[in-house]
Amino acid sequence: MMMVSSKTFSSLQFFTLLYLFTVTFASTDEATALLKWKATFKNQNNSLLASWTPSSDACEDWYGVVCFNGRVNTLNITNSSVIGTLYAFPFSSLPFLENLNLSMNNFSGTIPPEIGNLTNLVYLDLNSNQILGTIPQQIGSPAKLQILRIFDNHLNGSIPEEIGYLRSLTMLSLGRNFLSGSIPASLGNLNNLSSLSLYENQLSGSIPQEIGYLRSLTKLSLGRNFLSGSIPASLGNLNSLSFLFLYENQLSGSIPEEIGYLRSLSELDLSSNSLNGSIPDSLGNLNNLSILILFYNHLSGTIPEEIGNLRSLTMLALGRNFLSGSIPASLGNLNNLSYMFLNDNNLKGKVPQCLGNISGLQVLSMSSNSFSGGVPSSISNLTSLQILDLGRNNLEGVIPQCFGNIISGLQVFDVQNNKLSGTLPTNFSIGSSLISLNLHGNELEGRIPRSLSNCKKLQVLDLGDNHLDDTFPMWLGALTELRVLRLTSNKLHGPIRSSGTEIMFPDLRIIDLSCNAFSEDLPTNLFQHLKGMRTIDQTVEEPSYEADGYYQDSVVVVSKGLKLEVVRILSLYTVIDLSNNKFEGHIPCVLGDLIAIRVLNLSHNRLQGHIPPSLGSLSVVESLDLSFNQLSGEIPQQLASLTYLEFLNLSHNYLQGCIPQGPQSHTFESNSYEGNDGLRGFPVSKGCGNDPVSETNYTVSALDNQESNSEFLNDFWKAALMGYGSGLCIGLSIIYFMISTGNMKWLARIIEELEHKIIMRRRKKRQSQRNYRRRDNRF
Repeated sequence: MMMVSSKTFSSLQFFTLLYLFTVTFASTDEATALLKWKATFKNQNNSLLASWTPSSDACEDWYGVVCFNGRVNTLNITNSSVIGTLYAFPFSSLPFLENLNLSMNNFSGTIPPEIGNLTNLVYLDLNSNQILGTIPQQIGSPAKLQILRIFDNHLNGSIPEEIGYLRSLTMLSLGRNFLSGSIPASLGNLNNLSSLSLYENQLSGSIPQEIGYLRSLTKLSLGRNFLSGSIPASLGNLNSLSFLFLYENQLSGSIPEEIGYLRSLSELDLSSNSLNGSIPDSLGNLNNLSILILFYNHLSGTIPEEIGNLRSLTMLALGRNFLSGSIPASLGNLNNLSYMFLNDNNLKGKVPQCLGNISGLQVLSMSSNSFSGGVPSSISNLTSLQILDLGRNNLEGVIPQCFGNIISGLQVFDVQNNKLSGTLPTNFSIGSSLISLNLHGNELEGRIPRSLSNCKKLQVLDLGDNHLDDTFPMWLGALTELRVLRLTSNKLHGPIRSSGTEIMFPDLRIIDLSCNAFSEDLPTNLFQHLKGMRTIDQTVEEPSYEADGYYQDSVVVVSKGLKLEVVRILSLYTVIDLSNNKFEGHIPCVLGDLIAIRVLNLSHNRLQGHIPPSLGSLSVVESLDLSFNQLSGEIPQQLASLTYLEFLNLSHNYLQGCIPQGPQSHTFESNSYEGNDGLRGFPVSKGCGNDPVSETNYTVSALDNQESNSEFLNDFWKAALMGYGSGLCIGLSIIYFMISTGNMKWLARIIEELEHKIIMRRRKKRQSQRNYRRRDNRF
């Protein structure tokens, strides 16, 4: 018995040693193959892969390598800063590889078809690399594959039908590539699929009905493609679906009622399509819905009362549609709502008091509708509010005094272009979070409240087009972050004088004081402090709000003679508009130091003196308007070097001399200079030459014409009488012959040729005289 046990033990030892030898041999073979692949990397000094050496144990010591029974089972080198390709990857030498994660590196090139040799692969992650080319058909070979992630690369071509063979697949993520063509219907075979992400590609065609077969699907993300057609009703079969993202496509038709069957749905985004019809009442059944985004469509009809049943809703975005009617009172039941967007519709009626019940609301955007009545006092209950946008409606009455309850935490207050009256709020408190205040286009009266100086974070202040009656609020200059100041079209008056402080509007980019009654000299000391206009900074950022991405500042500027609404105001435009006031005196030379100016408008004032040559330093100015003043002297030659200048208006002044010629001169028409009788040269006259300035240009021109006619007649008769030598008799005989026969054509031809010769001789004579006078003047 002991003998048998001993033999058995010896046999076990033998097979164990044989197995270990085999395992060791196989592991060495795999390690050698991986080292050959590593040798192709462009960064051989990668610190994370320093452990990959022939002398170390691949299964025990190598970074990212995990073995099972001595064979490489997992290779995970995510975010390892590897620069290389997959061409030398040992697909055939790793038969037991189950998990391959090469994500967040710098792998380039294509995916080799040999990837199909990894028959035991369960997890494949190549996301966030530089991989390009098409997805090989062999991707459908690893039958055990459950996770396939190749998003955020440069893949192109179509999605292979063969992916439909991967029946074990639970996640397919191919987003953020350049894939084109249609979504293959074979994806409907992936019964175990829980997540399908194909967003941000160039996919076209319709959404396959077969997607509705994927009963295990919890996430469907097809946004930012070119998908067309209608939303298939079969999506209503996806009872487990939690996330449905079809935004930014070309989908049309109505929203299927069947979407209301998706009781597990928590986020629904169908925005930026061409969907029409009404919002289905069935959406009120989605009790778990927290985000509903339908903006940028063609939806019409009223907002369903049933939306008020969505008690879990935190975001309701219905803006930029054609919705009509009033806001249903049921929306006041949405206690968890933090964001509400109803802007850019055809909604009307009063802003309901019930909105004040939504205590956690952070953003309320109802602009560009037809709401009437007053601003409800219940708004003061919204103490969490960060953005309140009620602009472009028909609201009237006064701004409630209780507005002060929310003003400390509010970042944006926009009620522009309404019919609000009364005075501005006076209770702007210390510690205010206000960044943007836009009250433009109302009927507000009184003075600009001094408490605005407490808003230390204020960047945009637009009080234009009201009835404010005050002097210039120089004390706002202490607001170091203020970038936009618009006080246009009010009853502001008096001179603009320095407050004597060292800090004055250091970051201001747009100042519009036009259409007021400001007087006396232009504020030289103000221009000296505008540091934000002294450097051309392309990295200027727009205001950022905590509710980022949900509001964009916009102002109207007069540029190139047109009123333009500028949205990206802070990064693109630098504007000084002091037009239509009563400013006097000279244009300060210091304006030439503000080299970032793109629009300068000083028109319709009483400015005198010369145009300062320093304006030639405004290298990026696009619009320059100095019209309707009392400017005199010559146009500085330096203005001809302004290559960005697209609009120039110097009309109706007392300018004289030659119009400077430069790269942009041929683009300006004569109306840019009209009303300046002393100007000449292109485009107001045929030529200017280099003669000195004449104070009575048109009078001289008239005299020149008379002199020309007189000289021609004198020269002609001299030639006729003298006969250009001894030919007087012959000449008179020819003339007598032509007159007597009635044939005057020869005479006319001779006179024309003679006139041409005389004129050319006179021009040469004058040119020599001008050159002589120019030499005298130079010395």
